[in-house]
Amino acid sequence: MSHIKDPSLASVGRKKIEWVRAFMPSLGEIERRFREVKPFKDLRIAVSVHLEAKTANLAYVLKEGGAEVFLTGCNPLSTQDDVAAAIAEMGVETFGIHGVSMEEYEDLLAETLACHPHLIVDDGGDLVQLLSGRCAAYADCLFGGCEETTTGILRLKAREREGNLPCAMMAVNDAKAKHYYDNKYGTGQSVWTAIMETTNLIVAGKTVVVAGYGWCGKGIALRAKGMGANVIVTEIDPFKALDAEMCGFRIMKMEEAAPLGDIFITATGCKDIITEKHFPLLKENAILCNAGHFDCEVDVAALRRIAVRREEARKNIERYVLPSGKSLCVLGEGRLVNLACGGGHPAEIMDMSFSVQALSLKWLLDHRATLEKKLYVVPDSIDDEIGRAKLAAMGLEIDALTEAQKEYLFGSDTAR
Repeated sequence: MSHIKDPSLASVGRKKIEWVRAFMPSLGEIERRFREVKPFKDLRIAVSVHLEAKTANLAYVLKEGGAEVFLTGCNPLSTQDDVAAAIAEMGVETFGIHGVSMEEYEDLLAETLACHPHLIVDDGGDLVQLLSGRCAAYADCLFGGCEETTTGILRLKAREREGNLPCAMMAVNDAKAKHYYDNKYGTGQSVWTAIMETTNLIVAGKTVVVAGYGWCGKGIALRAKGMGANVIVTEIDPFKALDAEMCGFRIMKMEEAAPLGDIFITATGCKDIITEKHFPLLKENAILCNAGHFDCEVDVAALRRIAVRREEARKNIERYVLPSGKSLCVLGEGRLVNLACGGGHPAEIMDMSFSVQALSLKWLLDHRATLEKKLYVVPDSIDDEIGRAKLAAMGLEIDALTEAQKEYLFGSDTAR
């Protein structure tokens, strides 16, 4: 039985779901195929992704493919109660309530896994964490899963090295359709949409510090530059730093950038990026926010400990007053800002990412007999299918190799 806040919110949530479905044509085509052949008939799929309208659409598509779907969130602040009510009404068992404590959040994850899933969709690695510990007994039917985000992939790689993955896992985040498109353009837009709507401040003329120049950081920095900001990038990778320099951004250590920045955005997938040693260096009313999955990139716990006063400056903005009298502002409790303070990635972006999820689950099912407990890459055939479908939906065409070109590039055997 679903565990949600208020079933009466379903009508509002259903409108949100219907809106995004109209702008997710690739996933819509997969839904039509799945509905015909029911590939997931008699299977249970547990999904832990940010519980909002696009995710609800993915869950519904899997349900139409014959699965029993059990849906939960992957961050208490990104769960939308109206969407949770709507997708529960649409036949997906749903376990999600906005704003619960971390203990309650874990209990909702455990309730989701109590279905003894055959497949999972994870975002950040919390399902895998539980299936390897507290909920290990629920993994008895499990044979595969997909991981949505960078942080989750890092956690899975560590588990793979240690030999303690609970099942085969597909690195969805590493697919071209995900990191080229979702991470760069989705994060780049949705992070700034959330910041601007939350703060009601101008970006042009401000100094923006982006920590991490991976695909997410690239998108965030690119959009900041396009809106007229002066952008500083902090990095640990020399070639990513060089790339940022060649793109016209200034490269500094965080200690150097701290006194200069007006807005700080972390996007590293690591922890302790902006810490207690940086807080005294920051400007009055410096804005701190995080675009990484977990709320440990900005050390909000340390800020709470040392602050003499804490207050709500505006919805989703907490102002912390330091002993010196300086004020610092944290957006969305230091959680994933585009979802804690906004609606997340645009529908067209998640159309591609969730198409990868759906087809990767089908691939895991088709290869069930030979799967090992390791991390798998998304096959190029899946990526290319989704890319071409997206181009077609946009009314775009591209060239194709001739047989002579194939022979030139790959040899005569490939051409034949």
